[in-house]
Amino acid sequence: MTTLYSLSALSPGQSATVQALHVDSGFQFRLNALGFRVGKTLELIRIAPFNGPLHLKLGNTEVMLRRQDAANIEVLM
Repeated sequence: MTTLYSLSALSPGQSATVQALHVDSGFQFRLNALGFRVGKTLELIRIAPFNGPLHLKLGNTEVMLRRQDAANIEVLM
């Protein structure tokens, strides 16, 4: 049985696969341009201190994403 999690629930060093983007269409377009697509594998590199953003790696691209935005991305670990 597989369990879906919010992207913000990952710990540094963990990898996951994007399953759904629960955002408005404009932000979804921007996320798609950055590489966030259903089925894409990503890795959480680090979490910035003081409730800062998440540092993610998608393929060869590294992205910083706010925690509140990461909470709207569903992933499979």
